[in-house]
Parts: sequence; structure tokens; C-alpha cells
Amino acid sequence: VLVADHQTAGHGRLGREWTAPPGSSLLVSVLLRPDLAPGDAFLVLGAAAVAACDACRDVAGCHPGIKWPNDLVIVAGDRFAGRKIAGLLAETIVRDGRLEAVVVGMGLNVNWDDRPPSALDEIAVALDRIVGRPVDRDALLESWLRGLDHWLTELDTPEGRERLQARVRNLSATVGRRVRVEQASGTLVGDAVDITPAGHLVISPDGGGPRIEVAVGDVVHLRHRD
Repeated sequence: VLVADHQTAGHGRLGREWTAPPGSSLLVSVLLRPDLAPGDAFLVLGAAAVAACDACRDVAGCHPGIKWPNDLVIVAGDRFAGRKIAGLLAETIVRDGRLEAVVVGMGLNVNWDDRPPSALDEIAVALDRIVGRPVDRDALLESWLRGLDHWLTELDTPEGRERLQARVRNLSATVGRRVRVEQASGTLVGDAVDITPAGHLVISPDGGGPRIEVAVGDVVHLRHRD
């Protein structure tokens, strides 16, 4: 487990930049060597996301949801609804068809002291702004690691994997939403209706037609009138 106090050259999906000033965020990476097939590596990211939601709830009293595939956002009903609170990334090492290692990284906005970066003011938010008090980063880290350990242990059995995937669906901020999915092949607009056992997002497209499974893509949550 590697934890940093600040970050100047972090990256997320598609190489997007992630920076964080000193003391503002929980910035952590974990090296794992799970006994999983390469195609099941997405389960590790699900375990990390569920553990992060639980840590925010238990330590700060905040209840974020999981925006498919790898963000935590504030859910509807909160004045900060839709804003991003964390990003997660899982990078794999596969050799000879075997999953050798997974590195899970997380950047969780914790204490911005009412000084959000101007470029993020309408996009992201930190825990302290939501709950109105400073939040203990060390307590968040401990809670997240304990939760991650629990959910990784659940991956050892089919029943445990089903419990994890049920939690991912239950915590999803995307399922039930109208979405736009940006893919290399084009743009898909419709209703997100499910997440498959393979971790794919199921879309019921506008205009009818069969449902479409999306394995990779950038998702934008839309209002129903958009």
C-alpha cells in the first residue's frame, strides 16, 4: 500500500490528469496479486469502489454512488448531486495468459477547506464540503483497506462474487439513468438498465431495438429532457 499526501502527475482513465494539493485528498495505490482470470480483473475495481462507498458512509456520513465504470459521485437528492468525489483505476499485468498483478489506485477528495479548484467547482466536490466538517483521512484509509480486504476475500467463492456484484448494482448511480456513452465507434444514447456479471453496462437505446452491452466507454449522466 502506497499513500501520498499530494499529487502533481497522477492519471486516470485514458491518461487524464489527476492533481491534488497537499492535505486535500486520500491518494492511495494498492498492489494485489489476486487468483483471478484476466477477464475477471474488473471485480477488483468493483471491490475497491464498494469499499470506498462504505468508508465514506462509515467515517463521514456521506453516501456516494458508483458511476460506471470507475467514479464515485454524489447521488440525487443532495445539493451536490452529480459531482465527482473520487476516481478509481485498476491497471493489470498479464503474462502468458495469467493475471500476475493488479494495481488499484484511488483519489478521494476529502478536505478542500472551501477552496475548490475553480475548474472543478461545478464538476467535483470534497467530503468536508458535503458534511460541513473536516474528515479524517487516516480513518478513511483504514476503513477503505478493511473493506477492500473483505470484498477481495469474497472473490474466493462464486457466492461471494455474486454478493459483490449485487452491491455494485445496488450502489450504482448509473443504472436507472438516461446516459450518453462515448465510444471509439461512436455515441450511444439511452437508458442504463443493468450491469452484467461481466461488468458491462446494459443500455436500452433511444429509438428502440435490442439492448446493447457496453464494455468500455465514457458515460455522461443526462437529464431526461437532454
